[in-house]
Amino acid sequence: QVNLVESGGDLVQAGDSLRLSCIASGHTLSRGWFRQAPGKEREFVAAIIWTGDVTTYADSVKGRFTISRDGAKNAVYLQMNNLKAEDTAVYYCAARTQIFGMLISKQESDYEYWGQGTQVTVSL
Repeated sequence: QVNLVESGGDLVQAGDSLRLSCIASGHTLSRGWFRQAPGKEREFVAAIIWTGDVTTYADSVKGRFTISRDGAKNAVYLQMNNLKAEDTAVYYCAARTQIFGMLISKQESDYEYWGQGTQVTVSL
């Protein structure tokens, strides 16, 4: 069992930056960030494998968001720059401890563990 705790969500203005953190209670092989806006389905944002040398992003955040990890803290971060109103959502951290097939995934069903989420609200 791996527990994930997200933090860093806040109310900000368009153009501002935020950094989300995800701390895990155990070792994970890969972690991802997903988000769910009001009235919409949860969607993939970014993912990273534990070595940190492979990452992937949703097209909507490429060039603005950066996912990274700190092995010493067992943490994964999502640096979000130039935030837009459409980035408003609850952001969830997800983790994989087993990998079958693709090393990095954008699919929710590939992630075994999920955090409770952190709210990001971007005002105009």
